[in-house]
Amino acid sequence: MDIVFLTGLRIETTIGIYDWEKTIRQPVILDLEMAADVAAAAASDRIEHALNYKAVAKRLKEFVGDSRFELVETLADACARLIREEFSVPWVRLRLNKIGAVTDAEGVGVIIERGQRPV
Repeated sequence: MDIVFLTGLRIETTIGIYDWEKTIRQPVILDLEMAADVAAAAASDRIEHALNYKAVAKRLKEFVGDSRFELVETLADACARLIREEFSVPWVRLRLNKIGAVTDAEGVGVIIERGQRPV
């Protein structure tokens, strides 16, 4: 199995546990690794045979941008589920960074894996 990656996807969303966070938009950054067999796309040179990372990014920007979650864990899990279900991805590794959430730190967040990791 091969891995298609997408890094540094910055999306503004409403996320946080504090009342003031529920009234503003904050940036999160997503890094993704997604299992995909790229052999068919490599052989045909056709996007319809590939995991379309632009479509994944567009869908995530729409979903995350419209969402309201309290915890980064919940948002990360929802994103991973969306990727697996809507794009037929058997395994995804997702890093969600809530930049600026902790003073003097570049970011905080979670790294999750869902599905069967490729061998």
